[in-house]
Amino acid sequence: MRRVRSVPVTRRVRTRILPAAGLAALMALPAGCGGTPPRPAAAGGSPATSPAPAAGLPESTTHTTVRGAPRDLTPTYVTDGLVVHPSTPARVLDAPGGRPIATLPTTQLGSPTWVPVVDRSGGWYQVLLPSKPNHATGWIPSAQAGLRTARTPYLVRVDVTRRRLALYRSGRPVGRWSVAVGGARTPTPAGRTFLLALLRPARPEPSPLLIPLGVHSATLDTFGGGPGTVALHGWPDRSVFGRAISHGCVRVPEDALRALSRVPLGTLVLITG
Repeated sequence: MRRVRSVPVTRRVRTRILPAAGLAALMALPAGCGGTPPRPAAAGGSPATSPAPAAGLPESTTHTTVRGAPRDLTPTYVTDGLVVHPSTPARVLDAPGGRPIATLPTTQLGSPTWVPVVDRSGGWYQVLLPSKPNHATGWIPSAQAGLRTARTPYLVRVDVTRRRLALYRSGRPVGRWSVAVGGARTPTPAGRTFLLALLRPARPEPSPLLIPLGVHSATLDTFGGGPGTVALHGWPDRSVFGRAISHGCVRVPEDALRALSRVPLGTLVLITG
C-alpha cells in the first residue's frame, strides 16, 4: 500500500502569462467572459517524463466532456478542504473500482491540477472534475502513485441573487464584496466548483488576473472561441458591481481579485442562486 504524500497548502502558484490572442479567447471584450484560451502545453513535464494518457480515455480538462461521469449529488455541501494533485496522470473511474472514464492530467491551463475531494469510500476519493458536463465527478484511488494531498482553509461563496462574493478562512469571513454575475440569458451556474488555474494576461485590461473555475456556462456551448468556462476576474468599470450583466463569469473588484489570487488552487467555490 503506497502512502499518499501530503504537502502544505501554503504553496506558491506559478501563473501563466497569457498572450493577447489567448485573452481574447478567454474573455470577449467588452461584454464579458465565458471562453478559455487554446490549451497550453503541459508545464509539469515532457513526453519523456510524463506518462501518456490511457488509450481511449479523454483527459479531464476544461476543454473536454467526460461521458459517464457521476453527478455531484450534494452540490450545496461544504467539504473539509481536502484537495489532491496528481503528479503523474491519474486514471478516473465512475465508481470505486469501477469503469475508467477519463485521465486527470498533471496540469490545467499551465497551472498544476488541484481538485477538491467531495466524498470518500474505503481507499477511494471522489473528486470534482473540470470537464463538462457541469457537476461531473470521478473516483481515484487514495493510494495512486505520486498523489499529493493538502488541506485548504479557504472557501469562496458566490450569492448570485444578492450578487455578493464572500471569502472565508477556517470558517471566518475575511472579505465580502459586491460583484457582477451572469445575466438572465447567461446565468452564472449554481453548485460546487473550484479554483482551476491562475492566469496573468500579457495585457492587464480588463483584468490583470483571470481565475478559471471548474464549471461552464449552462446556456453557451462555446464563447469567444473557448468551451464556455466560467471565471472570476476583475473589471475596470465599478458600475457593473451589484448587477447581473456578464455572460456567466463573476466580475470582482480589485481588492477581491488580489485576495482571491492568494487562495490555493482546488479551493471549493460554492455558487448559490
